[in-house]
Amino acid sequence: MLDSARARLKASARSDVPPFMVMDVVEAAARLEAAGRRVIHMEIGQPAAGAPASAISAARAALTSGGPIGYTQSLGLPSLRARIARHYAERHSVDIDPGRIVITTGSSAAFMLAFLAMLETGDRIAVANPGYPPYSNVLSALGCEAVPIEVSAATRFAIAPGDLIAAHRERPLKAVLVASPANPTGTMMTEAALGALMRPATEEGIAFISDEIYHGLDYAFAAQTALAISNDAIVINSFSKYFCMTGWRIGWMVVPDMLVRPIERLQQNLAISVPTLSQIAAEAAFEGCTEMEAVKHGYEASRRLLIERLPRAGLASFPPMDGAFYLYADVSAFCEDSFAFASRILQETGVAVTPGAEFDRVNGRRFIRLCYAGTATDVAEAVERIEDWLKRG
Repeated sequence: MLDSARARLKASARSDVPPFMVMDVVEAAARLEAAGRRVIHMEIGQPAAGAPASAISAARAALTSGGPIGYTQSLGLPSLRARIARHYAERHSVDIDPGRIVITTGSSAAFMLAFLAMLETGDRIAVANPGYPPYSNVLSALGCEAVPIEVSAATRFAIAPGDLIAAHRERPLKAVLVASPANPTGTMMTEAALGALMRPATEEGIAFISDEIYHGLDYAFAAQTALAISNDAIVINSFSKYFCMTGWRIGWMVVPDMLVRPIERLQQNLAISVPTLSQIAAEAAFEGCTEMEAVKHGYEASRRLLIERLPRAGLASFPPMDGAFYLYADVSAFCEDSFAFASRILQETGVAVTPGAEFDRVNGRRFIRLCYAGTATDVAEAVERIEDWLKRG
């Protein structure tokens, strides 16, 4: 009977999504480290710095108070939602009702909740190509279709309004998802460019989802929230990147009024609530912005180093590094297979990078992504290793 039951058990078709390749690189790097090699990690978008001291202190106080760490409201702690609303007023001069803010288990859960709340099976969502792969993979698992729209230097690596409308004319789109700053390119959309895309989308009835998880990490110009242009935008953000709280798994979303209750119902059933300790820490994290700005200045120094040194080594073609902490380098002068190129870099130099095919299944084999969120010392050493390796041929 047991054998019969096992024979009937099989993985669902919806689970047949591509792996998140960067985690495979992490595993390969870990094997080298286990063998005694020193690996410099430039493959995963994770800050080397930790959470702000204010966040850690708040979490410690909550743990030592003797009180229980129980569930919170499904939409999140009211005080945290109010603090996030205040953040929009302070940073963007935008007035947001805290009732429209939902606390989530990282931005990953926010995307899942947004997709579940607004999409039906078969709906089509435009995404930039290259772009963050879990967008498409999660949509596929939900029975929706990600529609990749090619972006390039000609469009400053952002979806052009004409291309969006052309895709909509071909077959109707339910939504468009944009990221600024973007992963993997690090490019940003100006307020004018954001508005130029949002206006025709709104006119065509295409919902607008704005991934703003790298806000705060802007160097070329200030990042603008989609909420400054439209209250109907769905905005997703996180404490992972600017506040260096990846493992705390805490994020948020701002949604139109009509989606608050549907998302609340989903959250009640899927998670009950977001981890309370992380919410307490997140609220206090806003008091650590001075500390986080110092971390950001470190990224800026590493960014300047990469811009200066990598072209000398032959990696001279990459999009403008406006924000986030990524460089998306064209390696076609050296290799037409970024899988092999990344593997060789790891094995021969001990620097872990991510193949571009992770972000673009069409042209990504010409690119690699390097993350410069590590320490300044590590980034400098990585550049030296890569530079020496490329010069040796």
